Amino acid sequence: MSWVTEEAKQVAVVDDVDVCVIGGGCTGAFAAIRAARLGARVALVERENCFGGAATAGLVTNWHTLQDFQYSQQIIGGLTAEVLDRLARRHAVLDMGETMSAYRLNTEELKIELDAMLLACGVSLHLHTMYAAPYFQEGRPAGVFIQNKSGRGVIRAQVLVDASGDGDLCRDLGFSHYTGQHLQPPTMCCKIQGLGSIPRQEFVEAMQTYAAEYDLPEDWGWSGPIPGTDDVFFHAENHIFNVDCSKAEDLTKAEIEGRRLVRGMVDLCRDKLRGAEGITLLSLASTVGIRETKRFHAQYRLTTDDVLHGKPFPDAIANGTYPVDIHHSDTAGITFRYLDGTERVFHNRRDVVPGRWREVWEEDPAFYQVPFRSLVPKNSENVLMCGRILDADDGAFGAVRVMVNLNQTGEAAGTAAYLALQNGQPVSALDPAELRRTLADGGSIIL
Repeated sequence: MSWVTEEAKQVAVVDDVDVCVIGGGCTGAFAAIRAARLGARVALVERENCFGGAATAGLVTNWHTLQDFQYSQQIIGGLTAEVLDRLARRHAVLDMGETMSAYRLNTEELKIELDAMLLACGVSLHLHTMYAAPYFQEGRPAGVFIQNKSGRGVIRAQVLVDASGDGDLCRDLGFSHYTGQHLQPPTMCCKIQGLGSIPRQEFVEAMQTYAAEYDLPEDWGWSGPIPGTDDVFFHAENHIFNVDCSKAEDLTKAEIEGRRLVRGMVDLCRDKLRGAEGITLLSLASTVGIRETKRFHAQYRLTTDDVLHGKPFPDAIANGTYPVDIHHSDTAGITFRYLDGTERVFHNRRDVVPGRWREVWEEDPAFYQVPFRSLVPKNSENVLMCGRILDADDGAFGAVRVMVNLNQTGEAAGTAAYLALQNGQPVSALDPAELRRTLADGGSIIL
């Protein structure tokens, strides 16, 4: 690789705020909303044309249950519950009842709802805007350089929150990071009309039988309805193997290969699946669905045992029940491990091997928790992280990486950023009891 030198130049200050959040997925948007509702001046930077991340740009229409494992009490509230209530008023949610995949969203409505919530609390919004580099003042992170249609600019801020998904800010600040032993592969999601009315088993059998003819790998996937539509289903049917989407060249490869896989699946269905001759591909995600890239060393690493044994934490800021869910990195299949000790391993779309990962207990955990310490990078004074860059081992990450869990980490990061400013202290020195009280006052369920 050859190098050139970019000449130094003056850059305009486009925002001067208390808190700057990098990444406007639901996690980052919720961080911005919580900080702004508490009174902080907040800027939110997002590279796409909308907020919501995987749910909107990625077309992932499913949010998981807010209940404990036995469906006996609600364990998730806050902005996740608020958004569901707001969408329900617009008939944009299907409540599937007591099941892990409890809510199906119209994510087009979610885009507009997030806009309204962010504007209502005065967040300074920057869409179509790329984070470029950290800005330092007297050797301390003091903002970020951005790049958009108006050119280069800088947002000055006292506290920074990295909700970028890949930890771009934390990487550039030199915080240490790692990757899992086997990166969970991404998926290109889509919406298809006319396929949902065909029994799922018939679709599975066609995919298993004819995939090779269409240059599709043996695989595993899933789908679900979209509220308010006539036979329009969300589909996440094909993995893109052997890519690391934190690398520019692999991200390009994944986007193109993901679209090719969707085309192959649609062609297969039209050619081989009775009743699917007239199906229509309505939309492709504007960004590939990334499950995993970098994670960063924090004050505490959440472990698989913490999750599967339901370990309580005095600084817990999130609760969840979603199982350990690990998409196999280079072959078809997925492994699920549940709080009741059961396990299901899919080796393809059709064949599942049930079992147990532990013996039967007299009482199973009702939920697991995520500690605030897993969001505080080591040696950080004014930088927090949230979302899928949190510190967790492979199994724990497989459970906590879904949206209803990560949404809560965003709320915690935004609240912690405000408290650090109010108290004039480093983020690492926050009193977890005060953080938990403030989260509860804002609607979070703190257990």
